[in-house]
Amino acid sequence: MADLDSRTAAVPSRRVNAMEVVLRDLRGAIERGDYEVGDKLPSEAELGQRFEVSRSVVREALRAMQALGLTASRAGKGTYVASPGATEDPTFGAYSSRDLVEVRRHIEIPVAAYAATRRTQDDLDLLDRLLVRMERQTDTTAWVALDTLFHITIAQSAGNPVFRKVIEEIRDALARQSTFLDMLARDRREQSNREHRAIVEAIVDRSEDDAVRAMTAHLEHVEWALTTIVRPDRTGDGGREATPVCRCAQAPVLPAPADR
Repeated sequence: MADLDSRTAAVPSRRVNAMEVVLRDLRGAIERGDYEVGDKLPSEAELGQRFEVSRSVVREALRAMQALGLTASRAGKGTYVASPGATEDPTFGAYSSRDLVEVRRHIEIPVAAYAATRRTQDDLDLLDRLLVRMERQTDTTAWVALDTLFHITIAQSAGNPVFRKVIEEIRDALARQSTFLDMLARDRREQSNREHRAIVEAIVDRSEDDAVRAMTAHLEHVEWALTTIVRPDRTGDGGREATPVCRCAQAPVLPAPADR
């Protein structure tokens, strides 16, 4: 079994990059065959010492490894290699990325259209406050919580409590996926903030078409970011070679009535 000490890179100062260093090293070791299926990885404490990072950074890297299907955690026993290569359908809690992509396309795109005609001033005020807080936030955990609340608020603005219930059901999975992307997709948080603002501007303008376009673009960018992480070898030449995680037809947008 290869010793990680000889392959440990210098850890950048920012926590997000430190986690990425640990993840890339461990992922590379598994995909090269240094660790085989069934092998146990070093403990969190040992990995923390080898990479000179905190256990929380190691824990985040191991969670990302599990989402990629590379490892499995056994209660009280540690983390074991589950696959020699990353899955093309990462799992976030109870749901896979494919599950989330399909549901979000068929729920959140129509929801954005409804929100454009049904939103109240209170909804707009809350969305604006969330945008400002997200754009100023530097902490990943806090930003992810705001991101999830943002999507719940869009669903609430649609004036149908069932929409909010659906988004709340997948809230934990969305938060896990958002954390995963924020840590591994370059500039994803800044891009997401811009996409969120475009959605809100369309809702403020009461433009169903613009709301649909903005939400569609946002979800497509989320899907693309997932693909570039899961299949980095297929995203050369500017990423045009890659196949998205899920090729789903755009959900039909139902006409939103003028009244709530």
